[in-house]
This record gives sequence, C-alpha cells and structure tokens, in this order.
Amino acid sequence: MKEIKKDIIWRVYLIYLFVLLFGFLVIGKIVYIQFIEGDEWRTKAKEETIKYINIEAIRGDICSSDGSLLASSIPIYDVHLDLASTALTKEVFNKNVDSLAYCMSNLFNDKSKNAYKAEMITARKLKMRYFLLKRNILYEEMNKMKTFPLLRLGRYSGGLIIIQKTRRKMPFKNLAARTIGFERENFYVGLEGAYTKKLSGISGKRLMQKIAGNIWMPLTDENEIEPKNGNDVYTTIDINIQDVAESALRKQLIISEANHGCLVLMEVETGEIKAIVNLTKNNNGNFEETYNYAIGESSEPGSTFKLVSIVAALEDNLINVNDVVETGNGRIQWSDLTLTDTHVIGDGRITVKTAFEQSSNVGISKLIYKCYAKNPQKFIDRIYKMGINKPLGIEINGEGMPDIKNTKSKNWSAVSLPFMSIGYEVRLTPLQILTFYNAIANDGKMMKPMFVKFLKNMGKTIETYQPIVLNPAVCSINTVKIVKKLLEGVVENGTAKNINNAVYKIAGKTGTALVANTKYGYKNESKANYKASFVGYFPANKPKYSCIVVISNPNGNYYGSAVAAPVFKEVADKVYATRLEMPNQINNDSKLSPAPDVKYGYQKDLITIYSTLNYTSKNYDNAEWVSCTPQNLLVKFDKKQFSVNTVPDVTGMGLKDAIFLLEKTGLKVTVNGKGNVISQSILPGSKPIKGSVINLVLSINELAEK
Repeated sequence: MKEIKKDIIWRVYLIYLFVLLFGFLVIGKIVYIQFIEGDEWRTKAKEETIKYINIEAIRGDICSSDGSLLASSIPIYDVHLDLASTALTKEVFNKNVDSLAYCMSNLFNDKSKNAYKAEMITARKLKMRYFLLKRNILYEEMNKMKTFPLLRLGRYSGGLIIIQKTRRKMPFKNLAARTIGFERENFYVGLEGAYTKKLSGISGKRLMQKIAGNIWMPLTDENEIEPKNGNDVYTTIDINIQDVAESALRKQLIISEANHGCLVLMEVETGEIKAIVNLTKNNNGNFEETYNYAIGESSEPGSTFKLVSIVAALEDNLINVNDVVETGNGRIQWSDLTLTDTHVIGDGRITVKTAFEQSSNVGISKLIYKCYAKNPQKFIDRIYKMGINKPLGIEINGEGMPDIKNTKSKNWSAVSLPFMSIGYEVRLTPLQILTFYNAIANDGKMMKPMFVKFLKNMGKTIETYQPIVLNPAVCSINTVKIVKKLLEGVVENGTAKNINNAVYKIAGKTGTALVANTKYGYKNESKANYKASFVGYFPANKPKYSCIVVISNPNGNYYGSAVAAPVFKEVADKVYATRLEMPNQINNDSKLSPAPDVKYGYQKDLITIYSTLNYTSKNYDNAEWVSCTPQNLLVKFDKKQFSVNTVPDVTGMGLKDAIFLLEKTGLKVTVNGKGNVISQSILPGSKPIKGSVINLVLSINELAEK
C-alpha cells in the first residue's frame, strides 16, 4: 500500500510541477508581450482598427455649350445612429424613439411607425454603434431628418452620424448618353472616361474606426483633409440641336423598323460636334443609347466612299467630270462578282458627273479601274495622302480603326480595286467619313472632331481647347470646287433630289451599303442586311454644318435617299431656322417642291400661307373652312362643314384651328405634344357634352422625346 501511495503522490507532484511551470510560462509570455512587444502590438492594433480613409471629391459637371447640365454629381446621404454612445442615455432614447419612428414613416412612407421603432429598439439592445437608419437620401430629406426628435440632439447626445456620398445624374437622361458617358464596373466610358482625371478632383482624408461587422465609422464630424472638387467640362454639344437630332433619328428608326442608327452634326470651320446620337433597339423594342456607333462601328461605307475615289482621280489628273463612261444595262462582272445599278441610267453612256449624281456602281468602278488598273497602288497612295486611313485620335475611347488595304495586303484580290472604289473592302466609322466630307466643305482643311471647348473650376476658366487641323489640304482647291458642284448635283438632280428645297442648298451623297453575310458574303443578298446613309453639309454656298446619318438594317426600303436623307433634312431645316448666324441664303437654282399637304383649316389663313410660299391656290367662294388637295404646285380648296351639335374631326389640323372648333362646341381641350393633331379622345360625330375634356395627341409627342 505504501508504495502505491508514494507512486500516486509522486505523480500528483509531477502534474503540479508541470502546471506550475506552464503557469510561469504563460505569465512570462504575458509580461513579454505587455512590456517588450507591447508598443509594437498596440501600434498594429491601432492600424487595424483606426486609420485614415479617402474621402472622394465631388466629381465635376459635364455641360453643354450653353452651360446646361448634361451630367452632374448630386450629394446623397446615409444616416446612421450610434446607439451605444454613452452620451445617449436610456431616458433620452425612450423619450424620443416613438416620435422619431413616426417622423421617419411619415417622411419616407416605406415602413410603418412600429417597424421603425422595433428596429431601433432592437439595435439599442444590441448596442449597435453604426445602425443604418436610412440610405441614399437627398439633401432636402437629410435636412428634414436633422430636425426630427433624437436626431436634432446631434452626434453625441443623439448618436446622429451622417455620411455624404455622391451620385451621378444626367438631367436630360438618354440625350447623348453614350457620348457623355457613365461608370461601368468601376470604369468610365465616353467623355466621363476621357476626362476622368480632370473631373475627379483630389480626395480628402477622414479618421475612421473599424467596429463590429467590419464597418468603418468616422471618429469625428470633420474631415482631416478637405477634398478638392473636380473641374467642370464644357462640351461643344448644343442641347437644342441634340434634342432635334435625336427626335428625328428615333422617328425614322421606328418608321423603318431598323436595328440601330447614328447621327453626327459637326461645325465645318472648327470641327466642333454639335450633336451626336446613337440609338439601338433593345429587347423591349424601344430605342436607347447603349453603344457609340458613330465612333466605334467601323464598317463598309458603300457609296459615300465614292467621293474619295473621285477626289483621288481628279487629283491625279486622270478624269474630267464631262468624260463619258459606258454603263450599258447597269451590270458589270468583276471576276466572280457582279455589280449592278439600281436602274439603267440614260442610254447607258453617261458622264462622270451623272455617274456620281446617280451613284452608278458600274460607272464609278469602271472609271477607277480604267484609271488605276496598271498601278492600283497609286490609287491607295493617293487615299493615304488624304489621311483618311489614319484614326482621328479623338479623346473618347473605342474609336474604330480605319481599314484601307493596299496591294501588299494578303486579302488583295482581282476585285479589290473596283470594289474599293464604291466603298466595299474598306472600313471606316461614320465619324471618319463625316470628317472627310467636312474637309471638303472646309475647302480641303480636315479638322479633328472636337467634343470639349474648355474646363472651369468654381466658375473660372482654367483650360481652353483650340481646334486642331489634321490635314491642311486633303486635295487641291480646284478639286474641292469641282466635287462641291458634284455634291450639290446629287441633291439637285441625283439620288437625293427628294430633299432639295427652295430655301437653302444642301450638298451631299447618299449611301446604300450591302453588309456582307459572314457565310454567304455578297453573293446572296437575301441573307444580307443593308446600311442606309446620307452625308453632306449645308448651306452649300457657304457651308456652316456637316452631318452624317446612318441607319442599319431598315425593314423594307433600304436606300439612303429614302431612309437617311429625310433625317438629314429634318435636322438641317431646324438648324437653319433657329441658328441666327446662318447665312441668309436662298436656293434660287432649285425648283419648287410639291405643295405641302394640309388636311383642312381656315381658308383665309391657308390662302395666306400658300401664297407666301409661292404656291397657287384654287379658292372656294364663301367657304370659312376648307379641305385641301395639293396637286403638285397647285392647291385646290373644297368647302368643309362643321356643326356645333357634333364633335368635329380635327385630325390633320393645326392646333390653333382644332382648339377653336372644339371649344366652339363647348368642350375643354387638353394637348399632348406638338405639331398637327393625329388623334382625339372623343370620336368625331358624337354628341358633345358641354364642359367635357377632349385630349388631342399631336404628331410629335414631347414626353416620348424626353
């Protein structure tokens, strides 16, 4: 027994000694950490839980040329509560929480009073230091919240913590949205990306503490280093022209059931971009700005490239506009590919001038082949000398690269020369094509497209940008004069005569490009899509603006003259009518277009309008209201009767006349849009009820435009 007892005591002493030694080791380690490594660990802990956090500066505004806001950073706020603050006593919290919950529910209408109250009571029990009361509120809402019970006690007594952030807002929404730009996955596109350093400003510093939940809470109300706000970017975009351009393009895209389209309006002398529109159909069938086709879509331009070919041949003294070219039946075989004209032109023997005006594929391709067949590289060298094989180098990222191959390229073939001459086997963006046409309008001087005029900070101009010349002379002034006449001829006598008018001259070129199918190439047109375009400038006698319109995959009629040219004219008409600096130029050479159609109206007013426009009207004696039947340059009037006992049919009428007739029957009129009446909410012929409201929808819906 004694030996067993000794053995047990020995084991107990051994365990005791081991525990004692372990305890001494723990105490020693604690002492070592506390006094030897203490400063190091305290510094590390402080670095992990307290540090300076960057406070982003307010991003500068992007403005139109007249100072209208295109993109702006508005302040938004997150409101938190420090419900574990020792200064926020239980009595103060309980006294104010019910009233605060009521005020919050009443202001935001998102949760009930009881829901707000329950959340705050739970957060108080959990001693939450950074309880989120409301996220992303506006400045006015934040100021109202600061007057609420508990919150009005401030940071320490009420636990109020306000964090300011910013949100980018575009007041005009979709207008030029893709060019103005936006943030996408922490990367800015458009002008937002091009000028992000100028817009961003300099960040500030604020001391923050890390609390439970990996949340950083500010230690003080003030920033240690105040951020410096970014600069404001003033663009060349004219918001009024931009609005007109988008409306005109959107309307045509809807009518032609196209996939997408773009439009750019440039100031000839400076290269300033006054309007740029890029619209594509989304899955819902609506059009929105998602991709910058004008800048990024490099594709075969088609017939608009014929101007480049003619300029090259004229510069090399190889043609004269009065030279005759054989077009025969409007078909020609180039190797295994056939080029055709849309119709037989004249007797099959036409001048170079007519070939260009009528956009003859056969004529232009035969002409260029004859000039350069022995030395096709000479044709390429001339094009390169113009500078259109180089990118424009614009500030906005994503410019499509021009692709104009030469005879050393691997894909050069027997059909390359004739096909390139009419805009195939080359690739250019709409903006690159426009820049070349703008150079012709500018007497040969090629200007770099310009999107930004100057930068401002706190209202003071700090940097100004000047126009940049890319090529002082794309060709001789003599060639410029010749091709200007050709471009005017396209509108006066050729494929774009549908946009000729008596007020001012337009010069330009239509384009209808067959987009090759990846499988069938150009051989199966039923499997391919089309790209309709028109590019030119106005007024032709003294060019002020150049413009390009490109519409992709239109359904039905796909010719540039029918699809793109009318959009050009609608924009040009509006610009000409509203820009006071436009020269007072009457197109005396062009013939009067057919009389505009008016369904019916007040006869005396219509007589005045038509006579002012130099149209002859055949009047109806003793008729107050008449219907109109335009017969080319003659307008025939027929008597139109309206009764006060029935609701009149006012569709097709001007707003003034429509309101007069409807109010005469006792109806009250509301209006949506502008232009002529296209529909009315009360059916014609029904009995009017005095005081009833009738809504008129006009041809241009203002809400849809915005």
